[in-house]
Amino acid sequence: MRATVVTAFDQPLEVQERPVPEPGPGEVLVRIEASGLCHTDIHAARGDWPVKPTPPFVPGHEGVGIVERVGPGVTEHAVGDRVAIPWLGWACGTCDYCVSGWETLCESQRNTGYAIDGGHAEYAVAAARYVVRVPDGVDPVEAAPLTCAGVTTYKAVKVAAVRPGERVAIFGIGGLGHLAQQYAQLFGGETVAVDVTAEKLELARSLGATHLVDAATTDPVEEITGLGGVDVAIVLAASPRVIAQAHACLRRGGRLVLVSLPKENTVPLPVFETVLKGITVLGSIVGTRADLAEVFRLHAAGRTRVVHEVRKLDEINDAIADVLASRVTARLVLQP
Repeated sequence: MRATVVTAFDQPLEVQERPVPEPGPGEVLVRIEASGLCHTDIHAARGDWPVKPTPPFVPGHEGVGIVERVGPGVTEHAVGDRVAIPWLGWACGTCDYCVSGWETLCESQRNTGYAIDGGHAEYAVAAARYVVRVPDGVDPVEAAPLTCAGVTTYKAVKVAAVRPGERVAIFGIGGLGHLAQQYAQLFGGETVAVDVTAEKLELARSLGATHLVDAATTDPVEEITGLGGVDVAIVLAASPRVIAQAHACLRRGGRLVLVSLPKENTVPLPVFETVLKGITVLGSIVGTRADLAEVFRLHAAGRTRVVHEVRKLDEINDAIADVLASRVTARLVLQP
């Protein structure tokens, strides 16, 4: 099979021929139909984060495809099922977090495309218990971005407890942001789209954003406070400066939801303003299997739209360059 492989953090990815892996006990072999390119894949390939993956490895945690073989003991899925392989590749299933529905906080978890070879390949092996069935009628090319970009932003909106009529600012409209905006609107929020790219702001307008803020030409803090501030700010841009701007835009009692992971890893927190305005700062990690199933049901019901471009698997390095240069309006999806 062909697979994209990170051989070293300072080298482009290589497309290599590898043997098709065999599923072990509790595992399924998935023939990949589509695999979304997430910014996390780029961080993984460059070793940007404190806990680094170990090359060589295959990135990709938005893989969607057909189960071709099942390993011993698998009862959750059968050959022919279409499934999604998410970021949470495996968790212990027995710790306090796992048994309380927060398996994404499991301290023993292993992540797809990081500790486990991922979906940027023609085939991938995954733990049957942690892949999620894709509903009939959902295009695999659309299901792929929902597997991370969708469930991550859906969870952020849930964690923020957005209430009908609240004003929600989305900082960073793109692969994640255009979905976060839709979920905030489904929860009844009035959305403010913040970005530095005209095409992405136009996308936000087409998806129903009430307010557009071009942070490249205006001061987003001044513009948003002029609207009366926001109740919730969801930060998807990986920049400490943007996080600080989002904090400054909040009304009293507002919630700042951090999703992006800046390479710098720190941001100044104005303590007086946080305390006196009763601001809550929340970290939101990817959603659970149950959250992803909800995301798929919403999409199957026609409640969300996935904006994407399709590239060939062999074009992964060019695709990464386009993402880094902001030449992609929303999500890129690789197909073998």
